[in-house]
Amino acid sequence: MTETKILSGKEVASAVYDDLSSSIDRLTSEKITPGLAAVLVGDDPASQVYVRNKRRRFENMGLLGETFRMGDDSSESDVLTLINDLNGDDRFHGILIQLPLPKGIDSDSVLRSVRPDKDVDGFHPENIGLLAAGNPRFIPCTPKGILRILQFYNIETSGKHAVIVGRSNIVGRPMALMLSAKNDTGNATVTVCHSRTPDIANYTRQADIVIAALGMPSLIKGDMISDGTVIIDVGINRVEDNSEKGYKLSGDVDYESVMDKASAITPVPGGVGPMTIAMLVENTVEAAERLIS
Repeated sequence: MTETKILSGKEVASAVYDDLSSSIDRLTSEKITPGLAAVLVGDDPASQVYVRNKRRRFENMGLLGETFRMGDDSSESDVLTLINDLNGDDRFHGILIQLPLPKGIDSDSVLRSVRPDKDVDGFHPENIGLLAAGNPRFIPCTPKGILRILQFYNIETSGKHAVIVGRSNIVGRPMALMLSAKNDTGNATVTVCHSRTPDIANYTRQADIVIAALGMPSLIKGDMISDGTVIIDVGINRVEDNSEKGYKLSGDVDYESVMDKASAITPVPGGVGPMTIAMLVENTVEAAERLIS
């Protein structure tokens, strides 16, 4: 039986913020305050929570974090007009488009409209291409945060078999590029599984590292992994229950059944989530630093 180590995203994020303090001080001495514009369209409850948490973190660090709210009835043209204005606003070094967008608005079109040098989420095709070529400008925040967790806890990726469950442009695809890259945080053999993969367990049982990012509560169970597997649980799902809130948060991994079998695991909440925000702050600071480099 393996004693499972908890990989705390909160602990790693705290270290990231400490490391960023000198960069922020240097920018402040140059009268530059790193700024993020978050665009929130519609009234999705989860999106509102995410944006509020991001803005709060920026404010706590003395950075500029401003949310631009647009109603559910906003047209794609309205959103593109706002982004065009933000592209030209020197107060903001980064622009975040909170996904998902309401029906009727083409997410790809909106993401492409963000100036690539302000695309701190790393979703613009130009930035995805730079990442694929091994010369990234911005690394998408969640995959970047996952790599930072692995680094912090000295979990080796080189020569390992990493199985990623999920193929989204936000997590799965960039994660595969980064883990297979020829560098210190890559050099892994990568398998990508998804909703159309037959018998996902056949692949996860072969993995040294499993990254679960499919958005399906408790999909990965104990009998789907081998002893000693490292598990990164990206999922955060609301599951109805009889509590006062009426729901609980659940990852994509069945936590109880993998405990004492996995060698290490990120908790939900408190694992990958805090790192996504930390990497957003880091990317925004890096964008501001380019003004004085």
